[in-house]
Amino acid sequence: MTIAEYNSCVDSFADGVYRFILKSLDDEELARDVVQESFTRLWERRKDVKSEKAKSYLFTTAYHTMIDTIRKEKRQTRLEDYHISEMIFESSAIDLKAVLNEAVDKLPEIQKSVVMLRDYEGYSYKEIGQITGLNESQVKVYIYRARVFLKNYIGSLHNVI
Repeated sequence: MTIAEYNSCVDSFADGVYRFILKSLDDEELARDVVQESFTRLWERRKDVKSEKAKSYLFTTAYHTMIDTIRKEKRQTRLEDYHISEMIFESSAIDLKAVLNEAVDKLPEIQKSVVMLRDYEGYSYKEIGQITGLNESQVKVYIYRARVFLKNYIGSLHNVI
């Protein structure tokens, strides 16, 4: 295909290819991009494409480019949806952490201390007893009471989020 034949193809088929893609995509900017990409591919393969087959080549290329564009858009949309849901989860986690900190602050000092040592620091009951001067049974009772209070204060996770 010569340069003159290519220019003739642009003049003859650009509007038709654009209308075909626009009906399928319903987005003017994407349709223009697909048409531009189709003509770019025709230009790159102008030596291999005969001028009689240019219309068929353009519509086929435009169709495949449109399909690729649709797939790409779906992947990007899913990724954006994932980020949005992740942001919602993060803000909920921040809210939950604030509620939990508020609940822990309402505990009596001894219960707060043993819960912090056990659940936040990971000490054993025996180690907590040595730190606080309590025996293991007392430590277990205080932790149990603190957890019951926290559970009642916070309620179900569904109510917080």
